[in-house]
Amino acid sequence: MKSIHTKLVNSGSHSAESSAFGVKTINPPVHHASTVLFENYADLRAAARDEYSGVSYGTAGLPVQRAFENAMTELEGGAITKAFQSGINAITTALMAFTRSGDHILVVDNVYGPTRRFCDRTLAKFGVRTEYLPSAVGADVQAYIKPETSLIFLESPGSNTFEIQDTPAITAIARERGIVTIMDNTWATPHFLKPFDLGVDVIIQSVTKYISGHSDVLLGTVTVQADKVDAFRRFCRTMELYASPDDCYLALRGLKTLALRLSHHETAALKLATWLAGLDIVQHVLHPALPEHPQHNLWQRDFTGSTGLFGFILKQEYSEEKVAAFIDALQLFGLGFSWGGYKSLMTVGKYRRTAASDYSERTVFRVNVGLEDTDDLIADLKNGLRHLADHPESADA
Repeated sequence: MKSIHTKLVNSGSHSAESSAFGVKTINPPVHHASTVLFENYADLRAAARDEYSGVSYGTAGLPVQRAFENAMTELEGGAITKAFQSGINAITTALMAFTRSGDHILVVDNVYGPTRRFCDRTLAKFGVRTEYLPSAVGADVQAYIKPETSLIFLESPGSNTFEIQDTPAITAIARERGIVTIMDNTWATPHFLKPFDLGVDVIIQSVTKYISGHSDVLLGTVTVQADKVDAFRRFCRTMELYASPDDCYLALRGLKTLALRLSHHETAALKLATWLAGLDIVQHVLHPALPEHPQHNLWQRDFTGSTGLFGFILKQEYSEEKVAAFIDALQLFGLGFSWGGYKSLMTVGKYRRTAASDYSERTVFRVNVGLEDTDDLIADLKNGLRHLADHPESADA
């Protein structure tokens, strides 16, 4: 069996159809087209009957999009993958493809904010009712299932507070009841977690993050198991959903170095998280790979590694002015949304939770550890934290 490193380097190898003018390059060429010409009348008629295996129109996915989708299908271990214009576009497509009016769906409480907004503001308009599960739900999910429950949406670890769900316990119950399970696997990527092995039906990746790796792509993917292909493919064809060929090319290029980048992200983030955990000013470090994480045992069981995104909470709640002084003093950490790129970032917020949470009304500092030298990042944080501490030496641990 090929290692993940070899698979990543050789992912999306293009076929003869992507060679042009007798030139075959390592990377596939990028096509920009709406109209795609058929070779003959028979192919045209086959396309009209939805029986054509080739590319019939630009929205069907041009060659580089298909190469990227094939690469993701292999890495995820699914049946088919479709690429979309962004991570949230992938999420909303999956939710719409597998729900209908009158359905009840269950979504974990620590889900990505835009996912929650889509459920509350858009799905609700079409008669789909959303109920939120505890962020660390497991077999207790059965207490929330109703006769009309059709879908369970997981994100493990979840956004900003990083709780982990007991995925095999949830999917076993869902499968018995014919409920579709979807997981947003952006944090771990296919390199560190295989949700299909845990019984999940549909996997979502925000390719914008680690897979592209350079903060210059907006892209998402949905990969489904074989028994979900027909429903998913029909919905995508009806909606004529597609992705930018240029972004697919960049994402395919990003896959080649994913394992190498994640190795640095993992090591650097663990070093930074361990340092933060030793500071008197810090109350919690929210990193699943640390032994003190509440679901560390689930991380050990299900994941093969960790990535560069985690959070921390201070013992004291500080004023907006002091938080601003801390953040604005940082030189290496950019202040901006998204994560998974080569540059370290930080965001700050208090996050909405429906269920009881240890982190309710607490300020969470979310850290994206990039590819900089880790000691430089620690020095930058140490300097910033001096603006919070009542006694500056308390940040010198």
